[in-house]
Amino acid sequence: MDPQAHFSAISGVVARSGDETMLSVFQHNRPMRELVQRSNNQLKIIPSHSELSKVDALFGKGLNVVSRLSNCLKFEDIGNKEMPLIIDCCPMIGVLSLNAIFACDGLIIPISADHLSSRGALQLEKSLAALEPVLKRRIHRRYLLTRYDGRRRMARDVLQLAQNHFGQEVCKTCISENVSLAESPSLNQTVFEYAPASRGAQDYEDLVAELLADGFIE
Repeated sequence: MDPQAHFSAISGVVARSGDETMLSVFQHNRPMRELVQRSNNQLKIIPSHSELSKVDALFGKGLNVVSRLSNCLKFEDIGNKEMPLIIDCCPMIGVLSLNAIFACDGLIIPISADHLSSRGALQLEKSLAALEPVLKRRIHRRYLLTRYDGRRRMARDVLQLAQNHFGQEVCKTCISENVSLAESPSLNQTVFEYAPASRGAQDYEDLVAELLADGFIE
C-alpha cells in the first residue's frame, strides 16, 4: 500500500503497472488473490507501483473507500492466525494508509531516532485518536525506535520523549544503526539472508520475540 514500492523492489517482485497492484482492486474490483506474487524467498506479496498514488486523487476519503481493503480481506477470507498479513504503507495519512489502519489488528509505528521523526509520530497519534470514534475501537499499536545509537544524546532524547508520550506502547527493543541493515536492500536480500549474525538481524529477532511475548502478535 506504499506507492514508493521499496519493499516490492528489494523483494524482487516488480509490478509492471498499476494494474498489477491494489489500484486494480479500487478501480476494477479485481480480486486481491489474483494479484499475489511470490518473492525470491517465497513470501506471498501483492507488489506496489508508483501508479498506486492515483488512489488518493481518484477516490476521495469516503468511508466506503477507506474501508475497501478491510472489506476485501473479509470477503476473500484472507489473513488469519495461521497466515498473518503485513501491510506496508507510507507515513502520510492518505487513502492508502487509512485503508491499512481500518484493516489492521495492530499498528507498528517506526520512529527514526531524530526529532523530526518524533514530531511526526506525535502528529500521527493525534490522527489515530481522531479516527477512533469512527473505528469504534482503539487500534493496538507499538512505537519502534529505529536507527538508534545510544552514544548520541539526540537518540536518547527521542527515546525518552517517546516513552513520556506513549508509555508502555514503546517497544523495549530499539533497532540499532547498523551497516548491514543499510546494505542488504541493495542486494535484494533481507538482513537475515545478508548478515544473519549482525546486530541489525539480532535486533529484529529480539523485536519479534518481544511482540510475541506481550501478545501483540501471535
